[in-house]
Formats: sequence, C-alpha cells, structure tokens
Amino acid sequence: MIVVENIEKHFGGLRAVNNVSISIEAGSITGLIGPNGAGKSTLFNVIAGLHKPTSGKVYLDGVDITGLEPHELFAKGLLRTFQVAHEFSTLTVRENLMVVPPDRPGEKLMNVWFRPGAVKQADAKLRDKADEVLEFLKLTHVADELAGNLSGGQKKLLELGRTMMVDPKIVFLDEVGAGVNRTLLYEIGDAILRLNKERGYTFCMIEHDMEFISRLCNPVIVMAEGAVLASGTPEEIKSNNDVIEAYLGTGLKNKKKENA
Repeated sequence: MIVVENIEKHFGGLRAVNNVSISIEAGSITGLIGPNGAGKSTLFNVIAGLHKPTSGKVYLDGVDITGLEPHELFAKGLLRTFQVAHEFSTLTVRENLMVVPPDRPGEKLMNVWFRPGAVKQADAKLRDKADEVLEFLKLTHVADELAGNLSGGQKKLLELGRTMMVDPKIVFLDEVGAGVNRTLLYEIGDAILRLNKERGYTFCMIEHDMEFISRLCNPVIVMAEGAVLASGTPEEIKSNNDVIEAYLGTGLKNKKKENA
C-alpha cells in the first residue's frame, strides 16, 4: 500500500532520514522501532505530509503522493496520530468524533438556513456513527465528558476513534502506548488488532515497548541514525545482533554469550 523510495530529509547539515526505502503491505500492522533520534517520527512526518522530503518519493497504492499536504492525504485515506494526543479539550468525547468527517451539510450556512432537515438528518447519522465507535472502543461511559478531562490512555483511544470516523486506508500511529498504563495499553492493542482483522485497516506504528510491538506487529522495521538497520519478524529482530547492539541493549547480547 505504501512504498517509500530513497527518502532523505535534511535539516541544515543534519540528515534526519538518510536514503530510506521501505514498503508497507495492505492489511499489515508494521512496526517501526529504533533508539531516540533514529529518524522514525521524521519519516512519519514526511509520509504524512508534515515535512517535504529533501529527495525521494512516497507512493500510496501506486500513486505518487510525495509532498502532498496533510489534508490532501486525509482525503486519500492516509491518517496519522501523534505521540501527544491532539484532542479538542473543550468539546465532549462524542463531539471530538463528530467533527472529523469532511463536507458535512451543517458546515455550509446556506444549508443551515434553507435545508435544516438535511442538516439534522446528517447530524443524526454522524452521532450514530460516533456512538458506534465509542462502543467499539469501550468509551461509551465518557461520551459526554470533556475530552480534556480524559486520562492519557483514554485520549489515545479517542485519537484512534477519530481515525475510525472516516474508515481510512492506512493509519500511522506515533507511540500510541506512550504514558499509558498496562491495562489501557492492552485495550488499545485489542482495538488495533480488531480493526486490522475485522475491518481490514492497515497500520504502521512507532513504539518502544517491544512486548507491545511483538504482540501486534509483523513485520518490524528498525531504524538507527536515520537509516534502516534491519527488518523482519519480531523474533528475528529480537535475535539480530546489530539491533541488540544499537537498540535493545548490550546487556542482552552479553547474556546470550554467557548462556552459549
């Protein structure tokens, strides 16, 4: 679904992303891991249109989307979430979901004046969709709560719910587990797996929790110093000496030597 070819992103003399080529298969949950400063979020930002690449190409379903703006990519079904949730804190949880779909009849003043019935009908369908998403994510009990009052984990679930309001082709998740307690993290993982298996969502996710990555992702891509270091199954990645040394820690490598 996504093909990244020889992407580079420079910030002055810094090469944050250095000649990266990856592919993300339709229907997969692809993990992207690596130490801080490896270029993971910058690569996400290039793919999602927040940064223009210095060079290289990005394709979605074979179509060149390099350099398109985020709203243009949104219309094509490519969405991303952020490590820090971007909720509308003064709107309710349900309202946060209802504002997502574009081109609603109520957005046009003429429709409000001359087609109030159509606006009301569209809003009712939108509310039903939002309530369906809330039930799927087990957030019905906070539907009328201000989004700013949610816990960190609930905000991450809300961000996931907002992507569900438009049935995207692919969702890029940036550290969905950051700052989330283990119970809610498990629920977030369950939701991602269900969306993948039951609704065919494709995901690519940055995450540091290897247990979480191993549960959800195959394949896993490892970045270090702006480049791709390795890719493979979670088991292959965890036993890769280069990955162990660069990311997972030399302690694990030494332990393997002691047990040999």
